[in-house]
Amino acid sequence: MNTRTFHQKVIVITGAASGIGEALALGAARRGARLMLADINREGLECVASQVRAQGGTCAIWVTDTGSEAAIYQLAEQVQASFGGADMVINNAGVGLMAPVAKLQTADAHWLMNINFWGVVHGCRAFIPQLQHRPDAVLVNISSIFAMISIPTQSIYNASKAAVRGFSDALREELRSVGVDVLCVHPGGIRTNIANAARITDVSMVADSDQEMRDNFSRLARTSPEQAAEVILNAIHTRRSRVLIGGDAKFMDLMFRMFPAHASRWFTRLGQKMRQRRSTSPTTLT
Repeated sequence: MNTRTFHQKVIVITGAASGIGEALALGAARRGARLMLADINREGLECVASQVRAQGGTCAIWVTDTGSEAAIYQLAEQVQASFGGADMVINNAGVGLMAPVAKLQTADAHWLMNINFWGVVHGCRAFIPQLQHRPDAVLVNISSIFAMISIPTQSIYNASKAAVRGFSDALREELRSVGVDVLCVHPGGIRTNIANAARITDVSMVADSDQEMRDNFSRLARTSPEQAAEVILNAIHTRRSRVLIGGDAKFMDLMFRMFPAHASRWFTRLGQKMRQRRSTSPTTLT
């Protein structure tokens, strides 16, 4: 474990109350970082903060809605007041939404984009004034493998993650001259609560029920939050600008680069075949 990169660095993590954010907080604390943990879930934040402090780490928490521009700027002000500024910011907060475009609720689409995309934009803009004055500063934006591969009922989620990818690539070049590195992370299936917390409207084209859709996601999620966090923290140390997490993400990325016009269709068909196979398999009573 490399600690030099993180020792006494101030790291801001959004979406820190569970999942990858929680694992990042604990991993960064073990490496000696000082943390500002942000999330809308106070109870979850307090639980993570207790774990950080139990292992000797230093952290503060800030309950915030990352879908609010004003709230993100208040978070930045609090980091400046509490720690004198941030060395690293990890824009991790994200939500899920499953709905065919024809039945998509506009309010739901705005809700997701405000958190998944605009939350990242505001998280970068609010902290750039602090980061550009710190040596070895880093911005980490969590995108998804679904920035490259698109599947039915995930149109707005796909769009939000593709937007994060494009935004991060442009921002990386803008900040290169001031010494701020920008990393864009593309996880595959991670065992987090995002599917259970997602807003769902009619997923009949890909599943027989909302619960089946959630179960399908859980079945395909092979990587633990802890494994994902280790990959991200190692990428911060090595300054890898593009990070794929999980064998599924690496395979999907390869297929997209080799067959960009067909990859999404193939993965959609694969999902349909898997669904048909499960529906025709005999049930075993135990």
